[in-house]
Amino acid sequence: MIPMTLADVALATGGQLSGGADPAQIVTAPTAFDSRTVEAGGLFACLAGARADGHDYADQAIEAGVVAVLATRPTGVPAVLVDNVIVALGDLARAVATRYTGTVLAITGSAGKTSTKDLLVQILEEDRSVVATARSFNNELGFPTTVLRVRTDTDILVLEMGARGKGHISHLAQIARPSVGAVLGVGTAHLGEFGTKQAIADAKRELVEALDASGTAVLNGDDPFVRAMAESTAASILWFGTTEDADVRASAVTLDEHARARFILSYENYSAPVHLRVVGEHHLTNALAAAALALSVGVPFSVVVDGLKAARLLSGSRMEVTDRADGVTVINDAFNASPESVSAALRSLVVLAAADRPSIAVLGEMRELGDTAAEVHAEIGRQVATLGIGQLITVGGPNAVVMAEAARASNSAALLHVAHVAKKDHLLPVLARTMCGRDVVLFKGANSAALFETAATLASI
Repeated sequence: MIPMTLADVALATGGQLSGGADPAQIVTAPTAFDSRTVEAGGLFACLAGARADGHDYADQAIEAGVVAVLATRPTGVPAVLVDNVIVALGDLARAVATRYTGTVLAITGSAGKTSTKDLLVQILEEDRSVVATARSFNNELGFPTTVLRVRTDTDILVLEMGARGKGHISHLAQIARPSVGAVLGVGTAHLGEFGTKQAIADAKRELVEALDASGTAVLNGDDPFVRAMAESTAASILWFGTTEDADVRASAVTLDEHARARFILSYENYSAPVHLRVVGEHHLTNALAAAALALSVGVPFSVVVDGLKAARLLSGSRMEVTDRADGVTVINDAFNASPESVSAALRSLVVLAAADRPSIAVLGEMRELGDTAAEVHAEIGRQVATLGIGQLITVGGPNAVVMAEAARASNSAALLHVAHVAKKDHLLPVLARTMCGRDVVLFKGANSAALFETAATLASI
């Protein structure tokens, strides 16, 4: 964290010092809200959750070396008392961001934020000091916590911006105003909360609206909803995609036998072949966005190319492929699921299985789809049948049943075996009865379904 005194912290958060807190004491380390991960010289945010109250761990945090705690009531230790700890974290992050003189890059989109961030960070770290969002920690809690990790010697701060409603991204952009903002695409994730795809686009548009004339909007030219955002920003536009007018463009795109993209990357007068290490055709968009973001802040084209070739996904359960010793391949893509990402994962499964290996799709329910949920799940079931996948196991409640029934109804050639289980605990016995030893097994579902746990177990057998 950029050093601040406790007096500065109190001023930024509208809080009051308590418990013998020294106003001249300097905070030098980041803020944590898990007492097991605090750093000496930092702050501990006492959050009250459903199962634990951070105020009960204030003593433990002080013993671990924090300067003080952010709390809503006295705890008997040095504290900054505030009305709301999460609001205070945002206020403190805003104060830190105003002192930060490096470059802020922000990424939003219905899917791909974390994967794009992972790729981008590996490119930037070749010659820059970088702080970036951990995992998918991009909400009103994770966002300010990331900002509070920035230091005076940090060259670039990379921030994911998630949104579950109108105004969310605007709020985050007011905490740390980006100079470069990327919109990856507009899909149907969170359709149940937003109502329409246009409403989702309006929420993502808040990022480009937050950029000023000196900034750069990095936009996906292949997505018509994102293209329309160019009219809503004063910033210059850097297009990425596969169309001829894209500034950062992929051409001659193919997939290898492991479903990894090969393409020619072009920018200005430069071009070079790129062969990604990450699995899945959808990572082409993420790679192009990462390249465009890096180029927008002056990273040399050759460094971008080399970085893309070497980069891997740093966050787990995203097209994480494990080849077991017995010949079984497990694809763990179960961190989360939207209709678009499920379709992309299914196509990757087909490529990896090719024509000579049994393919199994283990699909949990998708969340936050509103009134469209049943039809969207049915469409995924039909896609499984159309793609010629050998076996489908759906997991969960009514929408998982709908998905299975749609697959059966579309299975005119009777080549697809369909099963449904209500709980993921039943999966491994079902798989054990049907796997032959050369199978390619895809796990995909909403994060709440926790299929990533079953995938990890199967991969380790």
